[in-house]
Amino acid sequence: MPHTYGKKPTACLALADGTIFYGKGFGATGETQAELCFNTAMTGYQEIMTDPSYAGQIVTFTFPHVGNVGVNAEDDETADPVAAGMVVKWDPTEPSNWRATERLSDWLASRGRIAIGSIDTRRLTRAIRQQGAPHAALAHDPEGNFDIAGLVARARGFAGLEGMDLAKEVTCAQSYRWDETRWAWPEGFGKQEAPRHKVVAIDYGAKRNILRCLASAGCDVTVLPATATAEDVLAHNPDGLFLSNGPGDPAATGVYAVPMIQDVMAKTQIPVFGICLGHQMLALALGAKTVKMNHGHHGANHPVKDLETGKVEITSMNHGFAVDSQTLPEGLKETHVSLFDGSNCGIRMTDRPVFSVQYHPEASPGPQDSFYLFERFAASMDEAKVS
Repeated sequence: MPHTYGKKPTACLALADGTIFYGKGFGATGETQAELCFNTAMTGYQEIMTDPSYAGQIVTFTFPHVGNVGVNAEDDETADPVAAGMVVKWDPTEPSNWRATERLSDWLASRGRIAIGSIDTRRLTRAIRQQGAPHAALAHDPEGNFDIAGLVARARGFAGLEGMDLAKEVTCAQSYRWDETRWAWPEGFGKQEAPRHKVVAIDYGAKRNILRCLASAGCDVTVLPATATAEDVLAHNPDGLFLSNGPGDPAATGVYAVPMIQDVMAKTQIPVFGICLGHQMLALALGAKTVKMNHGHHGANHPVKDLETGKVEITSMNHGFAVDSQTLPEGLKETHVSLFDGSNCGIRMTDRPVFSVQYHPEASPGPQDSFYLFERFAASMDEAKVS
């Protein structure tokens, strides 16, 4: 595809089918390869780039104004960007926000993430929707020297996310405690000083704001690595078990995660709550199956219907795999569905306080449509203590 902005291109995006997009590079220099997806959110580019669920993916932003609020340390969902790269329509705008401490391009460069601008993101998004999420290679060279054949070969050589366990790559190295609560004006982040429940959270790639929501709901949170065993979990004598979001193929992560969940549920009646990959892990543990989606759900405007109340929530989503609702066994009920395509977005057991959702209630696109899920988890722990 020829470039149209009148200058020599300094970045190149190559798809596995041989399609080439030239543009203007920013952020780090070099090359990377990953699955290419698109995100429709109008805000939250920093949170998206630091969301561990985007490991192994290059993110195309359909909203053109990226960079306009800069970046700041408070909005990181994990310590550093996890997404492999960024694709935008226009060059990053200068930050204009009182919370900004750094420009987006400088932030990306200092953290080794490649980005490309001046791209026809509408054409690219249409290609992803029609053909499925392609494998891609992204290169940034200020001199504009590109080995096109080599980039296409790198894109074709990418193994893909199916069968890939990425949770082990983004999980914490050791356990830790979490007591920070949600951000509130004007104090900023708070601290949970009077928790009512002890919760073990399994980190498959946990976003910080999920942990803050748990703390805000009255939980004393202990985070364990993705490979934690049932013995590791039960050693903390928790009131509840939380299963976090994360990247990769749920079936691959389930090799070690599913036995742990099944073992915990066999030995105790504590409530269990899962989000995103945690939702998929719970479904697998209870006998359902997961499938790879054509292009996934990535955005902050996804309507989800609660089948039990009839209410519709505006949700944030980020997933390329889904629970196959046709495989739900007896005793496992579908509670939420996407109003975009009817795919499964929530389940619960009919005889135990065990439930999960595919979307991200902590991301607040509604903005508070889904926080009740954290309150439901806390209430289920209250009831379990009484019973």
